[in-house]
Amino acid sequence: MDILELNNITKHYKTVTALNNVSFSVPEGSVYGILGPNGSGKTTLLGIILDILRPSSGSFLLMGKPADAAIRKQVGTLLETPNFYHYLSGEKNLQIAAHIKGKGFNEIDSILQKVNLYQRKQSKFSTYSLGMKQRLAIASCLLGDPKVLIFDEPTNGLDPSGIAEIRELIKQLNAEGRTIIMASHLLDEVEKVCTHVAIIQHGNLLTAGSVNEVLVTDEIIEVAADDLNALQFVLQKMNGFTSLKKHNGVLQLYYAGGNADIAAINRYCFENNIVLNHLQVKKKSLETKFLELTNKV
Repeated sequence: MDILELNNITKHYKTVTALNNVSFSVPEGSVYGILGPNGSGKTTLLGIILDILRPSSGSFLLMGKPADAAIRKQVGTLLETPNFYHYLSGEKNLQIAAHIKGKGFNEIDSILQKVNLYQRKQSKFSTYSLGMKQRLAIASCLLGDPKVLIFDEPTNGLDPSGIAEIRELIKQLNAEGRTIIMASHLLDEVEKVCTHVAIIQHGNLLTAGSVNEVLVTDEIIEVAADDLNALQFVLQKMNGFTSLKKHNGVLQLYYAGGNADIAAINRYCFENNIVLNHLQVKKKSLETKFLELTNKV
């Protein structure tokens, strides 16, 4: 079952097109990252899903149905850090949030334990670190035990320790059976946390699918010989690589997914009367992959 199904979502702001015919589906049980640079349309898309904004055209289904107030009540959302009362404790702030949402107080202790704030539940919100404040915000999302969570830039502004805490919490919540949809401009965050990803640039969907498919890294094999032209001529007859480029005095062989056989390359060259004086394995960075995707538009 798909938790979310977007069908040609378009949003215009006068002369600006924030989203242009965006379509993808979020599988149940996934951690789905909506990845793109700032201003790419991620927050606009989340706003449409949560009925904060109306699309200019297109439609979507949430939990298999057209979204209404009852369905949205089954979704925990974090679009920005809630306005907690700084002079009240974490526990008291959650009680107020529960009252606003029409939920009881009986689950607050277990939620505070889940987000690792139980020991600080009596501390004032003003004494919390940024990471703790964000975890309290996620705790507020968990009131009512929603099975779907939507986060907008959940690690924004946090230090490395706070980012690591939120990442582990997201993994934990997903392991409990929740589907998580999160917008982020951080490639590293999506690669480490998400199972699926949609990449958006200037309101256009560039690609969508599992992280392993979309953000697969190429393996690059660098080779060189005394006669580079002869080496290039020989290698062009060899199978297995996706492309060959000359770069800084070496030849680079690209292998999608990292399935290169180094020994076989060396043997092939030797059998064709080429003695390699350089043979090195390199990985194409995810950052390079992301920049290539986003520069297509």
